Amino acid sequence: MSTIELPRRPAAPLVDRLNRPLRSLRISVTDRCNMRCRYCMPEDNYVWLPRDSILSFEEIDRLVGIFARLGVHKVRLTGGEPLLRQGLETLVAMLRRRAGIDDLALTTNGILLARHVRALGQAGLGRVTVSLDTLRPKRMVEFARSARHADILQGIAAARAAGFAVKLNTVVIRGYNDDELIDLVEFARQAGAEVRFIEYMDVGGATGWSMEQVVSRTEIIAALEQRYGSILPLGQADWAPAERFVLPDGTTIGVIASTSAPFCRTCDRGRLTADGTWLLCLYGETGLDLREALRMGGTDDEIAGRIAQSWSARTDRGAEVRAAAPSRGILYQLESLRADPRREMHTRGG
Repeated sequence: MSTIELPRRPAAPLVDRLNRPLRSLRISVTDRCNMRCRYCMPEDNYVWLPRDSILSFEEIDRLVGIFARLGVHKVRLTGGEPLLRQGLETLVAMLRRRAGIDDLALTTNGILLARHVRALGQAGLGRVTVSLDTLRPKRMVEFARSARHADILQGIAAARAAGFAVKLNTVVIRGYNDDELIDLVEFARQAGAEVRFIEYMDVGGATGWSMEQVVSRTEIIAALEQRYGSILPLGQADWAPAERFVLPDGTTIGVIASTSAPFCRTCDRGRLTADGTWLLCLYGETGLDLREALRMGGTDDEIAGRIAQSWSARTDRGAEVRAAAPSRGILYQLESLRADPRREMHTRGG
């Protein structure tokens, strides 16, 4: 396949066929996790990526340098649970030194955050997002098969004490935690964080998903207005997936309406799996194998050309396609996920 030769920095933004620039990269550093949330890893057993296929820190750093040449300036480290990757602060320090990367963030379930937050801050991490789906420890045991709720709260407090801006991600599921919206807003306010409510999505391992369990953005805002009064939208200054709203007292919240109101037309992000497959869409079936390119001696220019060619041809809008499906059910059957673990949410970084 021919490649596109590129200068050290693009003369103009690299855009796809829908004129969406490549600006953001989510990197899964491991497919392992220490929780079993029902919307991501609900099964008892999983097919893991071979350990020798997982990208080294040096390989990740090199790829980030190549992506930065193409216009990426935002990098988010995800998993699985990224803090299960030993020495993650080393990778953070490497990426912080990369020219062009001005936004380096981490998404974590928070269980291990308190013990690592100081080292991550010293290494140069910029922002932290913690997944917090419930404030009720017993409910978390039922939902995520983890009794370490207190560790998550400790991690949030430690991140704030270390000076990090903290966001809380809550996947809202009808009949599970939709009765906690007010409590989560109040907790976030007291913790000095901003909560973002996420509609339940039918991706990857959500093998129990149904449309009836989705609590839409409209319902979320309506429920909050019953308690707080009129809630106003804030103008969007970037292409971030969360729509931000302000309560009458000035408190801000976010809603990610990826099921009821997909934001595909403003999606500027790609995803790198832990074994080096670059995906153009969260719903993408196939991706570009960058690990092979690295380990077979490809030059930076050659790899950059392949990335540029793939992005330039991109037309993906997976959430929009799913939203238009006449009889929408789960995306993958269990057998399909086991046949290709890269389809799992915990492998492609959510």
